[in-house]
Amino acid sequence: MSWIGLFGGLSLIIFVSFDVEVMLEQRSAEEGWRGEWLEIAEHVVLPLIVLMMPMFIAGRWVIRTSLAPLGIAAAHIDAAAGTDRGFRLNVDDLPVETQHFAHAINNLLRRLDDAAGQREAFAANAAHELRTPLAILMAELDRLESPDAARLKKDVAAMNRLVGQIMMIAQVEAHVAAPIARDRVSLEQAVMDVINRYAPIAAAQGKHIELRVESRPVVRGIRETIVAAVSNLVDNGLRVTPVGGNVVVTVGPAAQIGVHDGGCGLSPTELAILSQRFARGDHASASGAGLGLAIVARVMEIHRGELATNPHRQEIRLSFPELDDMDQ
Repeated sequence: MSWIGLFGGLSLIIFVSFDVEVMLEQRSAEEGWRGEWLEIAEHVVLPLIVLMMPMFIAGRWVIRTSLAPLGIAAAHIDAAAGTDRGFRLNVDDLPVETQHFAHAINNLLRRLDDAAGQREAFAANAAHELRTPLAILMAELDRLESPDAARLKKDVAAMNRLVGQIMMIAQVEAHVAAPIARDRVSLEQAVMDVINRYAPIAAAQGKHIELRVESRPVVRGIRETIVAAVSNLVDNGLRVTPVGGNVVVTVGPAAQIGVHDGGCGLSPTELAILSQRFARGDHASASGAGLGLAIVARVMEIHRGELATNPHRQEIRLSFPELDDMDQ
């Protein structure tokens, strides 16, 4: 618009200069070219300057006002998490000229969500189909008494664990994608469910699980995914804890869950690496599938919480937003 205004103004000055030259031919002969340009400056240039300044200010205001919804949409996009499902632009608030472009972006996001959902459904279905033959294979191995049976059973157990974690990831993502309401979840009750499940397993391994309740926080979230996150931390803790050791699960203070085990602890850098899917540490057991901490990290991401480690205390802690903050 600035270039158009400048071009139009110069064109007008040139046109008027020829017109003034014809009208003031006799006067120009007497006063010369200075008189001609003085006339142009007084009757053309000065009015143009007076007119163009408010037009420039008004044009700038109009452009800023009309494009303001694009800035709001950009801030909305920046605030969205990279793994959020169902994210779409609000087309109705955008200028009419940009709505077609916004519709194209929403269609692309929809196709990406569909493709991700299809991949997850395939993984979940494949994992589900593998569980039955693995269970049959484990039962057949129990009947064998050869020295190789124990090694094979260990390998099958690792495969069964991997299949279970793939199904768990699919369930977590399904909870995220589905438009379900977040419930009030008692962290103490969620932890109790996990301990009741893993206590017999720990006893069979010669280990012990202890619960310490410092507070009874309630958060808003998806209970099944929180139980899945704590289950993975307890399972990892049991695998790295030696026989006779304890895994201590702490609820509180505030909306926090801590899992202390008998391992060597993880640094923040190691935790960030192991939170990626299929990443395994050097100290991980052979039965580890490399998905446990990835599941925990994903659960904390969808709850807007934090996954942190304290290597000196051999503890991993889950910190959830306070209930009052999440309700706002």
